[in-house]
Amino acid sequence: MVTPGVLAPCRDPGERALRRTGDSGGVKENPAQAPVAAPVAAEPPAAPPAKPTRTAHRALAVALACGAVGAALVLVAAGKTWSRGLAPFGSGAAPVHATGSQTTALPGALALVGLAALVAVFAVRRAGRYAVAALLALSGLGVVVATVTRQGDRAALNSAAASASGLTRTAATHASGTAWPWVAFAGGLLLLLAGVLALRFGHRWPAMSGRYDRPGGRAAARPRTVPAPVDPDRPEDLWKALDRGEDPTGDGS
Repeated sequence: MVTPGVLAPCRDPGERALRRTGDSGGVKENPAQAPVAAPVAAEPPAAPPAKPTRTAHRALAVALACGAVGAALVLVAAGKTWSRGLAPFGSGAAPVHATGSQTTALPGALALVGLAALVAVFAVRRAGRYAVAALLALSGLGVVVATVTRQGDRAALNSAAASASGLTRTAATHASGTAWPWVAFAGGLLLLLAGVLALRFGHRWPAMSGRYDRPGGRAAARPRTVPAPVDPDRPEDLWKALDRGEDPTGDGS
């Protein structure tokens, strides 16, 4: 019998731990045993980063809307009356007016350039896309500058007054402007905004698919089909040979 409180070696020689008997006769394991690793709490998964393509797609939609609406505003405003007045002759006066295209043809031309550049953005890649986007922005800037500098020009109105009165040096009186130059100004700002968005986000926008492009940019040569030999006893073979530009009476060598 083992006296309580006395350490006794284990009967199994393969065990290195000692057991200590208590007062109740129970057996407790020696704390010299190998420590058990505590479970490590798993880290919560990191939140997925926001997709950058979402911002690029929004910028694409805004740029398309701004470019199309801006070009349309400039082209419409170019055909409207920018200034009006009276052409004095004799004892009376005749009303005259000058349109935007008569005052300056630059905004309308730049709007067409900007519209073409907006479409061409999707046809080019890399450096070409940046160049076309810059052209789009410059078109809008040109419309803004041309509208501001020429909206108060009365040369076209005086020319209309001279044509109405029949006198070359007649100047229009009671000249006044309309709001259409500022409509063209707003269209130019929209074109400028579309160009800036294309410069900033254009490298993330999709381009026209090249799945139908031939490798190397060269058309693949079609395999030549060898025509069937001409049977001189069959008139249809003779006619087919003539259609191909061959001599049906030759020996075929």
